[in-house]
Order: sequence, then C-alpha cells, then structure tokens
Amino acid sequence: MPALHQRYLTETVGAEGHPTAFSLTCPPDFSFGYDVVDELARRSPDKRALRWTDDSGAVADYTFADIARLSDQAASYFQQAGVRKGDRVLLILKRHPQFWWAIVGLHKIGAVAVPATNQLKTHDLHYRLRKAEIRAVVCTQEGDVAAAVDEAAADLGIGLIRAAVHGAREGWDDFDAGVAAAPPFVAPTGADRPVARDPLLLYFTSGTTAEPKMVLHDHSYPIAHLPTAKYWQHVDPDGLHLTVSETGWAKSVWGKLYGQWLMEAAVDVYDFDRFDPKKMLQHLHDAQVTTFCAPPTIYRFLVAEDLSGYDLSNLRHATTAGEAMNPVVAEKFRGLTGLDLKEGYGQTEMTLAAFTAYWQEGRPGSMGTPSPAYDVVLLREDGTVAAPGEEGEICVRADRDARPLGLFLGYADDDAITDAVWHEGYYHTHDLATADADGYLWYVGRTDDMIKTSGYRVGPFEVESIVHDHPAVRECAITGVPDEIRGVVIKATIVLAEPYTGSTELAHEIQQFVKSRTAPYKYPRVVEFVDVLPKTISGKIRRVELRGR
Repeated sequence: MPALHQRYLTETVGAEGHPTAFSLTCPPDFSFGYDVVDELARRSPDKRALRWTDDSGAVADYTFADIARLSDQAASYFQQAGVRKGDRVLLILKRHPQFWWAIVGLHKIGAVAVPATNQLKTHDLHYRLRKAEIRAVVCTQEGDVAAAVDEAAADLGIGLIRAAVHGAREGWDDFDAGVAAAPPFVAPTGADRPVARDPLLLYFTSGTTAEPKMVLHDHSYPIAHLPTAKYWQHVDPDGLHLTVSETGWAKSVWGKLYGQWLMEAAVDVYDFDRFDPKKMLQHLHDAQVTTFCAPPTIYRFLVAEDLSGYDLSNLRHATTAGEAMNPVVAEKFRGLTGLDLKEGYGQTEMTLAAFTAYWQEGRPGSMGTPSPAYDVVLLREDGTVAAPGEEGEICVRADRDARPLGLFLGYADDDAITDAVWHEGYYHTHDLATADADGYLWYVGRTDDMIKTSGYRVGPFEVESIVHDHPAVRECAITGVPDEIRGVVIKATIVLAEPYTGSTELAHEIQQFVKSRTAPYKYPRVVEFVDVLPKTISGKIRRVELRGR
C-alpha cells in the first residue's frame, strides 16, 4: 500500500536520489481528522502515534487507534456541550496529551481551534476572549490560568463552555470524564462536515510592536507541513520525533502533529514546566529520540553541558528555527554530536518558507534555501527584486484568490491589517534577509528593527551574534538610541552570565570585542546591563520597548 503522504505530495527525484522539485495537492473535501488520523487508525491501528512523559517518570503511549477513538469521543463531547462548526475554542493545555485528541476532535466537527499558552494573564485573556469571540475553553488546572479565564470572562460578562484538565474547578466540566462518558460520535454530514476551505485554526501572533493579530488557517494547512516533516525535520516513520514547544505556539503543530502524522511518524511529548538542559539530554537518551527540533536558545544551553555522559547515538537529525542561529553554537553542536544543525524559517502566517533540507549542505547562520512550496522573493523598498548579496524583504508572491497551501487566509476579522501586509500580489513578512550566490538566505532583522547610524544601515542580529560570543553575555538586544551628533547610535542591552557583574570596564571590553570582529560603525557605543530583557509571551525580545526607554 502506498504511503499515506503520497496522496498529497508529488516529487521529482534527481540522479542522487533526492527530490529536485515537489508539489502539494489538497482534495476539496480534505479533513485531517478523517483523512489522516482515522485513515492511519485503519491502516496501522497498533502503530505508536504519541509518546508522553513528564519529570515524575510517568510514561504513556498512544496508538493511532487510540487517537482516533479519543478524538471521536472528544468531538462527541464538544457536540453535546453545544460547540458547533465555526465556533472558536481556546485550548490552554501546556504539553498535556489531551491537547492532541481535543484539537483533532475540534477538526472533526469543524470548530476552530485556538491554541494558547498557559502563561497568559487576565489582561491577555480578556483581549483574546473578546477579540476572537471564544465560545468554549479547555484549560489546564495547573497554575493560575483557569482563574484568569474566570476573571476575564466575568469582566466581559460572557458565558463560556469551560472544561478542566488535571483538576476540578467549580463551574467547569471535567474534560476527561466528559470525553469518557460521551455518546458514540456521529460525524457531521452535508454543509456541517468540514472541508478544505473551512477555517481550521486560529493563532494570536506574538505582537512585538502592537496587540496580537489573529492568524487564520483553513483545513488545507496540515498538508503544507509535509515538507516540514519530510524534507527538513527528516522524521522517520519508525522513529520518534521531538519538537520542543508548548502546545500554545504554532511551532507545536509544526513539529508535534500535522506533518509528522502525515509521514506516519510518532511524536514525543516531554511535559516539563521549566527547561533544564541536563533533564532534556537525559530525556533524549531515555526516550531514544531519533529526530529533534528546538529553538536556538535551547541549543545554546545544551552545548554548554558536558554531553559525554549522555548516549545520543539514536539521534540522527537535528533542526532549529524561531530565531537566527549563532554559527558558534552550531559549530559546537556539530563538534559534540557530529550532527549539522539544519535551519528553517517560517511564520505563524505560513509554513516553512525556507529551509536546509536533510541532504543539503548546512551553512551555520543561514536559514536555508526557499521552499518550492512558495514563490519566495527578496524585495527592495521600491518593490523591485534585490540582487544577490543585497538586503531585501522576504515576500511570497501570491494572489488572495489562489493562495499556495499553507499561507494564511488573512488576519481574522481585520481586513485592513491583512491589506497592509498582502498587496500588489505579495505577502510581506516584514523580515529582511540577503541571498548568497547559491540561493541560501541569511537573516538580517525585522523591517522596523533596522538601525540607521552615521549613514549606515545595521541589522540588530549581526551585532547580537557577535556580542553573544563574549563569555560574559547570556542575552543581548541591539537597538538604536538618539544621539545629538550622530542622530542614532547603537546600544547593547545585556543580561550577564554568572558570575559576571556589570562595570564600566566590562562594557568597554565588550565594545572592543565587537570592534575587533566587525566593521567599527557596528559596535555599540552605549552598553547597559540589566537583569532581564522585555519579551513577548512567546519569548521574543520587545525591541520596541527598549527603544522607548
């Protein structure tokens, strides 16, 4: 029997055995819950789909038959609770296994899943409940986020269907009990059955400069993650893939759901509260993870450990995304593991737009080459195409009425903001990059983060990468600040590593360190030491807040 993903992916394979081109196809009636999860339960009912564990040592394995059954029961529970096609349901489930059957159950009835992090506070939830017109919430009882949901809903005066996971709460259903007691699921038919063009998933973006926007995807979106899993993460249908991400972030469905299950690979879910590099390394060993994906920050912590005490021989491929990777960290990781880190680039608004495929040469610091799934171009400010080596904005050539699979429908309920980023036949990412002669893309920064100083344009990342190489620096953000003589000068806001303490001498040392490694106009003339950098809920540095200080 042909592999399931071959229904949706057509490849052209070159002489070396690697794809030279591919195309994706989505049937008009496609639905991930029925066409992937239920289909895999029929084909391989006993095949492992998900492995869950936590720091207590608890372990649970779920087969595709388990996920199909539990998602049917979850779908029935939602139906009985009053959730209908098109309703928006907030999922705040950390790394609990219930997330997987909850989201697939919502997919089966055509409700719109709205994953969110448990780090949200009352103010954040007030905005999300109101903006998205949330109908129901499934929420962990760990921490205080459920209380924040209650407070925000009371402030708004709205009624919500509420289901609790990992604990009881007054006024809330017990989600596990409700799922277990749900009557047999009756799949919707006719206009009530979800199809490819129907809304599937809504994410609130991080909002580094403004309130979060609502990114809306349709039911074709999961197919667009086939290249993510097959060509970039290189998942093994007989292996175990771990992506480090809480379920509230888009990266979670990039690495813990759609592409991996389309490739019939099992996903590993390590349910931890606080990241500990030693525990992560031990987990990679104990779980026998074969492919691994994590943001660069995680790798920075891992390479600082003594890896000799951990058997990582099962690990065959490693990838990274979320921010540009410091080449020094990538080189250290290769020296310790023998693995090249393969970088990728995308946004909540789309899937993988550029990546280093598993067969390609890795170039530390490069996000890879443009994905054949998108028509990616770098545009100058005047709208013309940038030359090799020239800075340009990463854009996707796409018509609204003929979107490539994976590109969002738009910002929900906000045509004006959508029009601001998607016009004249291009979706504008607001990310800047250069392309080398071989087509590899190199990240420069956000369009609104660029610094113009003494007639030069400086991208914050290139300076941050150098500052990060100094042993005293744990975190750093580069911004421009007003200066009477130069107009704007470069400032480094630095969180120090232990046991260093801030001083004029250390600031001068860091300045000289930068000057010795790059053009002198790029060095930070102002250095400030702080205890913490301002960040969004997703961990992105809020340079706009630093600029306003």
